[in-house]
Amino acid sequence: QVHVVESGGGLVQAGGSLRLSCAASGSIFISTMGWYRQAPGLLRELVATITRDGTPTYADSVKGRFAISGDNAKNTVYLQMNSLKPEDTAVYYCQITAVLTTYWGQGTQVTVSS
Repeated sequence: QVHVVESGGGLVQAGGSLRLSCAASGSIFISTMGWYRQAPGLLRELVATITRDGTPTYADSVKGRFAISGDNAKNTVYLQMNSLKPEDTAVYYCQITAVLTTYWGQGTQVTVSS
């Protein structure tokens, strides 16, 4: 059984930084790891993904501010968030894609005050 656990959310002032972490336990072969977010009243949206070979993809809204990285040996993915804006406020979810299956974490709240 696979468990996905996020950590690192919190409250920060605009312009500040946070680092999210996500670890997947269990024996799986991960192809892609990523972060999504969902603000109240809005649909869940892609923030960033990274493939097993280290190729990142970013939403336009976070390019140049966020950086995704992964550790395949630890089944862990990180999201470094800099220059945070109030519009970045959301619940951030980790997504792990393995062969034929996608796993989600429970979400971690990120709140950016103006």
